[in-house]
Amino acid sequence: MSVTVVMRTMGVLVLLIGGIGIGHVMPAQSIRAPEIGGEAPSGSMRSIETDRRSLQQGAPSANLALAHVVNGQATLHNQPDSTTPVATLPVRTPVQRLNCTEVWCEVRTEGGRTGYVPASSVSNVWMYVSKADQRLFLYRGPRLVNTFEIDVGYNTFADKKRRGSPEDRDHWRTPEGVFYVVDKRPRSEFYKALVLNYPTSADAERGLENELISKSEYDAIVEAQKERRMPPMDTKLGGWIEIHGKGTGGATNWTQGCVAVQNQVMNTLWIDVEVGTPVLIE
Repeated sequence: MSVTVVMRTMGVLVLLIGGIGIGHVMPAQSIRAPEIGGEAPSGSMRSIETDRRSLQQGAPSANLALAHVVNGQATLHNQPDSTTPVATLPVRTPVQRLNCTEVWCEVRTEGGRTGYVPASSVSNVWMYVSKADQRLFLYRGPRLVNTFEIDVGYNTFADKKRRGSPEDRDHWRTPEGVFYVVDKRPRSEFYKALVLNYPTSADAERGLENELISKSEYDAIVEAQKERRMPPMDTKLGGWIEIHGKGTGGATNWTQGCVAVQNQVMNTLWIDVEVGTPVLIE
């Protein structure tokens, strides 16, 4: 693997892991569908001008493993045991995995601190959703491990701006940007659901400027993002954007903005995807 390919791929991971929750960071574009076992979509790289300082120290390596904290906070320990806690890492904290066993992972934080966290509390899984291809690509770090057909919102081509309705189906749109899984719902109207953190602070800022939401609603959305919890879902911006089951498998446009997959696909995602998992939608 060349240095150029490594840095391109790490750029996508830096954006996803370090920037999850920032919202609409790039316009939609056509991206070549990657092959199984291939690299992360290179069309997303143009928005990434610099890598994080922690990744700029020394030559890039194909073994560099960016990951993120999942399933709530993780306790950082000096030693691979539970008797030496030194810090708490909130969900979505980006870390570099240095060495992992089935029980513990040695990690390095953005600040350069090294220590050990339970292996189950960190993950390098992320998802890329292409509205143009109507596919969901499941990655582990830079490696594509699976591709699934999806259904998306009624209006396939436009980004989500506000809540839609049966009388205004044009706004049944799948939002574009960088999100993360904020909740997992094992019992849903649509089988199972992975809830995304839409609306984000960026959506709230746009909504406030366009007088779609009040200042108090704006503050509530921004505060939810800062506290890494589910944002208000009942404003005029819309909400409850999910990756859920009961998809057709035929790449149709019927949802109110969600990404729908077949139930057997949701069962696969349910195993690999945790709260805190980044999702890039274009």
